[in-house]
Order: sequence, then C-alpha cells, then structure tokens
Amino acid sequence: MSAPTDLENLIELMARLPGLGPRSARRAVLHLVKKRALVLMPLADAMQQVAETARECLNCGNIGTTDLCAICESEKRANGELCIVEDVADLWAMERAAVFRGRYHVLGGTLSALDAIGPEELRIPKLIDRVATEGIEEVILALNATVDGQTTAHYIADQLEGRVKVTSLAQGVPIGGELDYLDDGTIGAALRARKSV
Repeated sequence: MSAPTDLENLIELMARLPGLGPRSARRAVLHLVKKRALVLMPLADAMQQVAETARECLNCGNIGTTDLCAICESEKRANGELCIVEDVADLWAMERAAVFRGRYHVLGGTLSALDAIGPEELRIPKLIDRVATEGIEEVILALNATVDGQTTAHYIADQLEGRVKVTSLAQGVPIGGELDYLDDGTIGAALRARKSV
C-alpha cells in the first residue's frame, strides 16, 4: 500500500537532502507526522522563516538574514586575517572550533577544468578586491586537501603573491589518530610538516 500523494511528495523531497536516501526519508517523514505538534509544525514554521529571510552575505558569501553577516559587521573580527573556505559548511565548521577570530571568504567551490569552473565562476575576483581594500595582512587557505582544493589554493597563492602573506592549514595526523588507520597521503603530509618538539 502506498502512502498518500502529499506524503510521497514530502518523502521524495526529503530524499533529495544530503545523507538521506528514500528509506531514511520515509522514516523521517513518519516520525514528523507522528510528532506533528512537537516537531513537524515548528519545523515547517522554521523552514518558512528561513525561506523568507536567508540570504548570502554580499561581502563574504556566508549565509545570514541581512545583506552583511554578523562576522563581516563585527569590528572585532577586522584583525587583518582572512580565512578562505570552499563553502559555507566549511565556514561553520571553522566557527564551531572557535579558534579563528578573523573574517572569512567563501569561494563557492573549487577550480575544476573538467567541470568548466574557472576563477570567474567562483568568488576569486571578489577575494582579490577584498585583499586590496580591507587592510588584509594574512590570507589563510583552509581548502580541502583534494586535487581541486589544492589547485585552487595554488592559484590563489599565485594571484596574491607579493600582496599579502599567504598561509594554509597544517595537514597530517589528527588529534587522537592512530597511524595504522591513516591513509598514505595523510602520513606523508604529516611527515613533511613535522616540527621540533
């Protein structure tokens, strides 16, 4: 027996979300319906509110509810450091760590010749403008350690050479990591980035 059309439609929409397949979406929808007053209605209200108010920060590309996000508006964050990330999820991950106190720049992806994504498709021209106008002293490249991520990092470093100090996040053995469980690339990066004790 199939579910009513509205429920099937909701299940299909939920299945499009990252990390949810058709079976997980079906379980989630059944839970929402069973907990209608406690979960479904507040979720629907929150989603409606976000749909009406969420927008991309005009300066950095973060998601907020105003033209400039709280990070870009904060004078305390204008310390001359600019952290470059691929997408908003990476920015939010950095903020969860609560160790970076500068500002961000979201590229919106990485350079990819196969997918015809060049600098103009990303927010790289805006980055160059920000470095020139915002008193940036250091650009921190916090891009993923993928081929496209590293290609993008090298491109940005080349574009900013001589203008500003460019650094990147360290790579290697994670805290709590055991060598036996790490891939060869991670072990190699950790060995190359070794430091004095």
